[in-house]
Amino acid sequence: MITLLAFAFVIGVLVFVHEFGHFLMARRVGVRVVTFSLGFGPKLLKTTRGDTEYCISAIPLGGYVKMAGDNPEEERSGAPDEFLSKTKWQRFQVLVMGPAMNILLAVVLLAIVLMNGATVPAYQDQPPVVGTVAAGSPAATVGIQPGDRILSVDGNRVDTWDAFYTAVGTHANRAIPIVVLRHGQPISLQITPQGRTEFEIGEIGVLPDVHPFIQSVLPGDPAARAGLQPGDVVIAVDGKTITFAQQLSAAISPHAGEPVTLTVDRHGARRDVQVTPKPQGKVGLIGVTIGDAVKTFKPGPLQAIGLSFEKNYQYSILIGQTVWGLITRQISAKQLMGPVAIAQLSGESARAGWIALFSLMASISLNLGLLNLLPIPVLDGGHIFVMLLEGIARRDFSVRVKEKIFLAGFAFLMMLMVTVIYNDLTRIPWIDRFLPWK
Repeated sequence: MITLLAFAFVIGVLVFVHEFGHFLMARRVGVRVVTFSLGFGPKLLKTTRGDTEYCISAIPLGGYVKMAGDNPEEERSGAPDEFLSKTKWQRFQVLVMGPAMNILLAVVLLAIVLMNGATVPAYQDQPPVVGTVAAGSPAATVGIQPGDRILSVDGNRVDTWDAFYTAVGTHANRAIPIVVLRHGQPISLQITPQGRTEFEIGEIGVLPDVHPFIQSVLPGDPAARAGLQPGDVVIAVDGKTITFAQQLSAAISPHAGEPVTLTVDRHGARRDVQVTPKPQGKVGLIGVTIGDAVKTFKPGPLQAIGLSFEKNYQYSILIGQTVWGLITRQISAKQLMGPVAIAQLSGESARAGWIALFSLMASISLNLGLLNLLPIPVLDGGHIFVMLLEGIARRDFSVRVKEKIFLAGFAFLMMLMVTVIYNDLTRIPWIDRFLPWK
């Protein structure tokens, strides 16, 4: 139930904002709005105010604003309040306002999220210097070593771990060039990131040179008896490098009653400490709380808005690169999500709290705004593109030509919808088992 309510809320807000943008601009330039609908299909609730019918329809996967005289196939009176009676500049303003409102909503929502404060891994904005290479991983296969500084991925410079993970994540199961700096010399390699999770996120098997630290030690427990202290940085367990706190827990818990050796860094000096986890149920515990190095920031309103613009600009570039990658088949279509996946993420975000839900809404709203500007017939960007072509040709296309253009766009969107729904369904384990070709 939470998932359905969260999905309805997310989609409802995003669609309302988009259509409200069209509605406001239409009214501003003097176009009569016949219908403002949230959803498609049969009308469940409706009311009329002035010349406009406001309604909620049965299929909640979109919405529409029906304007007087916006369909060249319908009979027109030529009245000045009809959409096609307006100049191309005025029609452009009406069409572009929907995507613009979604982009503006993304900026506002992300600014609210940032104002609430955020805690991020300390290494996230640091240069991607390899700390650990997983055995058998693509990175190990091509010879990447600890200490290598990753300079670029697929020709794109990566200055931080965040940029590196983004660049690799969008190239699952595709051979791409990667350049690393080793002992002052750049080395060019070819690597194929492995697709992980149901969303086919690319991964090459490298981790940053960071380690978890001990936050507190419980008196009388194994860690205290062994001499471990708050502030100790755990480098390895039984010689195996530990990067994150979760790995430390996983390395200790199977060894209840068995001694393990922790390599720790204390004030710059390394030492080995032997400790025997005590049994608690089926796991072993040593009596410490552990944590990863993080950074916390809480910007003011103006700084949050500035950061939001900056982040959304970066995300916009990434969306553009992803779209181009899909067109050139350098990025797997399996990374696309449809309504089922969005519903699932909405439910998970709602359970995590309103900050997580607003973050998801900001991301989807930005994607919705930018993708609606693509020159695909049926979308707002498609209508704008046709108007541009008409402006270049200095004449309006015939109804038959426009029908063919928009029919092609509709067919493309239907194929895209089939693809994303198929992706969504194959991510559901019990459905995936019934697909013999997988």
